[in-house]
Amino acid sequence: MGEMPKGWAASPLSDLLQSLESGGRPKGGVKGISKGVPSIGGEHLTYNGCFDFSSIRYVPVEFAKRMTKGRINKNDILIVKDGATTGKTAFVGYDFPFDEAVVNEHVFICRLCEGIEPRFVFRFLTSKEGQENILNNFQGSAQGGINLSFAPNTTVPFAPLHEQRRIVAKLEKLLHRVDACKERLDKIPSILKRFRQSVLSAACSGRLTADWREEKELPEDWSSLELGELCDGFQYGTSTKSLLSGKVPVLRMGNIQNGQIDWTDLVYTSNAEEIEKYQLKPGDVLFNRTNSPELVGKTGIYRGERPAIYAGYLIRIKNKPLLHSEYLNYCLNTIDAKEWCRQVRTDGVSQSNINATKLATFSIPLPPLPEQQEIVRRVEALFKKADAIEERYKKAKVFVDKLTQSILAKAFRGELVAQDPNDEPASVLLERIRAEKEKTQKKVVSIKDRAKKKYKPYVPTDLPMAAEETAAYGKRQRKKRKDAH
Repeated sequence: MGEMPKGWAASPLSDLLQSLESGGRPKGGVKGISKGVPSIGGEHLTYNGCFDFSSIRYVPVEFAKRMTKGRINKNDILIVKDGATTGKTAFVGYDFPFDEAVVNEHVFICRLCEGIEPRFVFRFLTSKEGQENILNNFQGSAQGGINLSFAPNTTVPFAPLHEQRRIVAKLEKLLHRVDACKERLDKIPSILKRFRQSVLSAACSGRLTADWREEKELPEDWSSLELGELCDGFQYGTSTKSLLSGKVPVLRMGNIQNGQIDWTDLVYTSNAEEIEKYQLKPGDVLFNRTNSPELVGKTGIYRGERPAIYAGYLIRIKNKPLLHSEYLNYCLNTIDAKEWCRQVRTDGVSQSNINATKLATFSIPLPPLPEQQEIVRRVEALFKKADAIEERYKKAKVFVDKLTQSILAKAFRGELVAQDPNDEPASVLLERIRAEKEKTQKKVVSIKDRAKKKYKPYVPTDLPMAAEETAAYGKRQRKKRKDAH
């Protein structure tokens, strides 16, 4: 953990805990129970320390009342104890929406001792160092997890109490700003998507080049033709099984993304006859004829990046010279085109299909070729600006995603707020917490001992009794206690 700031101390998490427990679930599980007491599982904890209750489950009220462990209190820290999300941590603050809730058997409740700022410990456990501490205790395979022993093996850098509170106040302010920044950044992809769709809509309706026509003093010379009238045919791709290596890539439906060709996750062929028959040429537009209902009809344009052929779930559109390939690709990616796909597709059990016959009926808004070329130029320029914004967004997102951990690391190095030499050292606070825990434990043991003595069978010692009489007397006494309860 390195050198502690002045006045700080390193403490096992177990020394800071009043209790560490997990919950359970009723016999038969919790499926189908639509009301009762909310049961919090690992799926309800998020990676930013909050909760997602979009799929909440419940346990019966009577079951929750009988639970001796696993009942949630304010200021509890919840940690996922097993599975792929082991270590995911959330805090039960005063904005927690349930007055009563429990955890299931997949979540630990960490309840801290009095005299500790709980959000300080929580924030450490969500830091990179805290998560590494927890996950170092992971046991088993991918579906393994952590057990109660993780607590004594997790070391917490412990600050004086007043400094804990100053750190938490500063963290809450900074992390709130980071979250607000993330929220704004997360809107950018949808804004760019809408922008690109608006560009395509304007391009294929004539609005994008209205000023260009006026400058050229051209008439409104647009027509609407079915795609079949503008093409020499439609060719289905190869049905031969592809290979992991070979001479030429075979483009599949997964390689068609956002109107482009994605050259990752490729398969190949070395079959000379197949390569000759299905060789793509620059400007070829590929139409995805079979896919999920949401994705069927997506297209991409081949620009000659590298030699390639295409697979059977794709159709190559052989458009005539009077139809610009880039313009065709834009038209097939508009919202109107997506709606047309939804209307004409044939839905199967898990996939939908749009065959070449139906594709030939798609109506293309067709301007003269010079205007098509101007549309393509303008769309490319606007998309280039959108791409530049998207690149800036990606860089900003990487920076902001790292910012939370950078702030947490600074906080637990003692560098986030000023230290006060008048603060009580953390070591003194830890000693007081340990002493209080020992006192509480002794009290619990004493109560248990008294309970044992209270129910110890009484056998008179002043009367000479045979062994059989002694046994009979003890049996009568036990029956009396049982009846009394």
